[in-house]
This record gives sequence, structure tokens and C-alpha cells, in this order.
Amino acid sequence: MNSKKARFASSARLSLPLSLIALSLAGAVHADPYDPAHPEARATGDWGGLRNELFNDGFDFSLEYVGEAATVMSGGYDKDKTARYADQFALGMDVDLQKVLGWHDAEFKLAVTERSGRNITNDRIGDPRVGTLSSSQEVYGRGQTYRLTQMWYKQKFLDGALDIKFGRFGEGEDFNSFPCDFQNLSFCGSQVGNYVNTWYNWPVSQWAARIKYNITPEFYAQIGAYAYNPSNLETGNGFELNTSSGNKGAVLPVEVVWSPKVNGLPGEYRLGYYKSTANASDVYKDVNGNPQGQTGLAAKSDGSKHGWWVVAQQQLTSVGGDTSRGLSVFSNVTVHDKATNVVDNYQQVGLVYKGLMDSRPKDDIGVGIARIHVNDDVRRREEQINSENGITDYDDPSFVPVQHSEYNAEIYYGVHVTDWLTVRPNLQYTKHPGGVDEVQNAFVAGLKIQSVF
Repeated sequence: MNSKKARFASSARLSLPLSLIALSLAGAVHADPYDPAHPEARATGDWGGLRNELFNDGFDFSLEYVGEAATVMSGGYDKDKTARYADQFALGMDVDLQKVLGWHDAEFKLAVTERSGRNITNDRIGDPRVGTLSSSQEVYGRGQTYRLTQMWYKQKFLDGALDIKFGRFGEGEDFNSFPCDFQNLSFCGSQVGNYVNTWYNWPVSQWAARIKYNITPEFYAQIGAYAYNPSNLETGNGFELNTSSGNKGAVLPVEVVWSPKVNGLPGEYRLGYYKSTANASDVYKDVNGNPQGQTGLAAKSDGSKHGWWVVAQQQLTSVGGDTSRGLSVFSNVTVHDKATNVVDNYQQVGLVYKGLMDSRPKDDIGVGIARIHVNDDVRRREEQINSENGITDYDDPSFVPVQHSEYNAEIYYGVHVTDWLTVRPNLQYTKHPGGVDEVQNAFVAGLKIQSVF
């Protein structure tokens, strides 16, 4: 039998803190295209007319900033009340190649991001032996460094019905996409990337291609191929383009998207499936098919992993015929491979109301609740390791915390300060951080700043 220390190290690898895996899609702010008729939507305006001139020539530049502060008011693993701040800058250039080169329906996009700061969830909320499953500051993660986040070319054919995109980008730009106005990661962006370690989203880019076909004005289907290369996560590889030597496989997503109008109000419904062709470690079995938590041998290697998702968003009401205001509902569900994935399913529901008050028509308020379920085989393996080691005391440093489900909730109010600045104070609640019942439920106060320059 292996030593207790070796078994715990093996457990840490298989039950890798998902707060580190998951922070792949955080902070992806995407400004609307520059509008020369409304330069006040950017903090720096029209640059004395230069920005308008560049836009008319086919060049749209933007600088976006997201900053998030959070402090634990009560609960969590570590009772220290110190606050944390994390942020991101994203410098982007969108080129209309029809205006620049005369290429009909062609576009080029380039974006560089920089992240810095620390995360209250990692530092204070989760048990460091297993980590947490989400994050109270979604903008943190994937290395606090500079990265080439987008570098792609898109071409449309057949009067726009066929849309082909290739270059460097992440899955969540096109597949399992979801807005990112909440500060808790459970309600921000593409949720598949939060629980699948081969799915890299913003700000990490990889070589990829995506083909979309618009079947009707309200319905389209798309398929993609994304190179899975773990070296893309390394800090020194933020601008490394020649990473083919580290390729381990590919992530292949397919999705259908329906965008109907219900009583004249917009909605979007996504159904998708992914397969990862990279080898993946079994969460329960060893190389001989026996319980790894008992034998201590290396984990069984499976040849792939897979899963599926559903995303639904629908506006239900408007205010006096103004569809920019009103109540909307949303829901996300993801289901993952039980043999290889630490999280096997996730559910989320919520509400957003825009323009609740006539005096503040662009403010919004959001409420969300999420459940993240840890694979039962992961729990069984953790129990087996503790049993084999003869450890029953949670406070023993060698004890492997047993994980079940983590629940997250958030309420925010978005103050539309200007057309280029929104400030969202929020309150968050995490029940069983990391899925560990022994960790005290945490109340978090947060503040999210979103701005476009």
C-alpha cells in the first residue's frame, strides 16, 4: 500500500479544486460595436473625431475593464475577514475587412487581456485540501498574466447563411454561451468550461475552427473543433502560437440554437453536446479496474470524455412597449461523463429585471441560485481513502474532505452610471463550499465594475 501522503497527493490530482479548473470563462466583457452616433457609450468618446474616422474605415478599437471586490462577512473555512480584489483589462480591435480590403462579409478580431489580483474564494472560503467548485470573483483565474485571447478570421457565405470562423479563441465565445453580469462564477459565462478541464474559454485561447449554418432567421446549428493543449495554460505561453507539440487531443462541440420571439419578446434556447478526445483519468477505478481509493495504484485512463448542456433565456415582460425593460428568466443545465468528471451535473435558475424604476430605466437587478453536484464515485473514493488510512477526524490534516454538492446564490443591483460604466454591488451565499458539509456556509459581499473606454 502507498503511504498516506502519497494517497492524499493522488486524491488531490483526481479531486482537483474546480475553482482552479473552472475559471476559464470569467470576465469576458464584450462591448457593443462602436456607434458614431453615440460616442458617449465609450469613456474616451470619439477621440476628437479620429475614432469615427477609423470606424468608418473599418477599425473598431476598445479597451474594457472589469474589477471585482469581495469580502467574507461570515462563514467559510478561514475566518479572516480580509477582502480581495481581482481585475481584467481587455484591449481589442475588430476589423471590417470589407471596408479595409474589399472582402465581402469578412471580419478579423484581435484581443489581448491582462488579469491581476487575488480571489477570496481560494484564500478564505474553501477547504484548501479540495478547494471549491465555483468562485465569488469570476474575473479571477487562468493565470494572472497577459494573454492573446482572440485572434480569428470570420467569413460568411451564401448571403450570410454560412458562417466560418478559425484562428485562436475559446469554446464559450460560440458554444454554451451566456452573459456575465453576475459576479459569482456559477452565473457567469459558459458553464461547461467550469467543470470540464479540457474546455478552455476566455481568456485562454487555442487553435480552433467553428462552422455555423443559419437554417432560418431564428434557428441555426454549429459545430467546432478546438485543440486541447495544456501548455496553453502556462503563464509563459500567453502569446505562444506554436504549441502543437503539446496537443493532447481535441474538444468537439455541436449545438443548435433557437432565438424565437414570444409575444414579441426575445428568447434564446441552446442544446449542445461535446466530446473530448484526450485521455482522461477515471475518478474511481485504478489501472486494474479496482477502487483506486483502496489500492492506491494509478488511476485508469479513459480514451475520451463527453457531456451535454441546455441554456434557456426568455424575456417575459416589457414596460410600456419598451422591450429594453422588463423581466427575463434564465436557466442552465450541464451533464458530464460520470467516469472521468469530478462534477457530473449542474443546474442554475434566475431572474433579471431591467428598468425596474422609471427614473432608472437602464439599471438592472438579478437573482440566481445554482447547484453543483460532485460525482458520487468521487465521494466514495474519498471515503475509501480515509477508511484505508484509518482517519475519521475532519480536523486531521491528512483527512480527505468528503464532497457532495455546493449551492450558490447571488442577488445584485446594477447601477447604470453612464453608458460606459455599470457598477453592481452584490450579496452572495455559498452553502457547503466545495461540497464539504463541514465547511461553514459563507456570506460574501461583492462589488463588480464593468466599463468600456
